[in-house]
Amino acid sequence: MRKIFHLANCNTCQRIIHELNDGDGFELQNIKEDNISAKQLDQMHKMVGSYESLFSRRAMKYRSLGLNNLNLTEQDYRKHILEEYAFLKRPVIIIDEEIFVGNSKNVVAAAKVKLKI
Repeated sequence: MRKIFHLANCNTCQRIIHELNDGDGFELQNIKEDNISAKQLDQMHKMVGSYESLFSRRAMKYRSLGLNNLNLTEQDYRKHILEEYAFLKRPVIIIDEEIFVGNSKNVVAAAKVKLKI
């Protein structure tokens, strides 16, 4: 399976998709319009090892909801990601059995290596 979970209006996501051959060969899921399902999130969790790794602390709601002042559990991270698409660290790139989470240069470079770009 080759899939990218992204936001269509996010310039960073769009730049990364462009770097990955414009998403050719990938199923693209705009998480704002097509919310991530519990099954999809649980599959990502299984691949990456924790919900916290999938959680974005950069989301504006993270501070506005006061989540930065709480000790969140794995189930809290899961619940918040399912309730609010902005809490998913983006993009999430799945290439066969590997997952690449976020937009750091190292993550994008690793995805490119996997794709032999």
